[in-house]
Amino acid sequence: MDWENARYLLVEQQIRPWNVLNPVILERILNTRREDFVPADKKELAFVDAELPLANGQLMLAPKVEARLLQEIDLKPSDKLLIAGPGAAYLVALAAGLCANVVAVDADVEYVAFINAQLKAAGIKNARAEVGDALAANGQAPFDAIIATASFAQAPASLLAQLANNGRLLAIIGEEPMMYATLYRQAGAVLEQKQVFDYNLPRMRVTIPAFEF
Repeated sequence: MDWENARYLLVEQQIRPWNVLNPVILERILNTRREDFVPADKKELAFVDAELPLANGQLMLAPKVEARLLQEIDLKPSDKLLIAGPGAAYLVALAAGLCANVVAVDADVEYVAFINAQLKAAGIKNARAEVGDALAANGQAPFDAIIATASFAQAPASLLAQLANNGRLLAIIGEEPMMYATLYRQAGAVLEQKQVFDYNLPRMRVTIPAFEF
């Protein structure tokens, strides 16, 4: 396969049409080898416009969704980012080029080892994956930004609690058949929220307390 041409077509045929127009993000996608961050048996499907099933029964997000999440979270070069949930290998690699530090938390030991091995092979030094409960308190909090890679009925209080002042959480919120990527911003004592696009994802596989508005 001509990987570079596939990457160009990914941007032009999938990501731009999904209103991802930030030139920094598009450049990062063009310079990050998605085929290295999907499982070996899915390599030929690296640029398919769909979620990819993983061996553990979880999903890796479609590339257009990963790109849109990064655009909406609006990472700054100084930001510390938490990625909470499954299937985040490529998302971690992309985000590492957009902010200061990335921490991914996933319960799957083998998948975490895969992420870290691929990050090392790619020479990415400001990102790492850790084994754990993606929704538990993380000792590296507070975070400037948090992206969750699964859905919730309501905003997860355990993630909101880990935001720095002016920090942002982006998560898929709602019930089938209609869920929304929702951006929360912690501004002092005020929590702002905004729906940014509609998209359905499976639930995060833990039981957590929800934030009540």
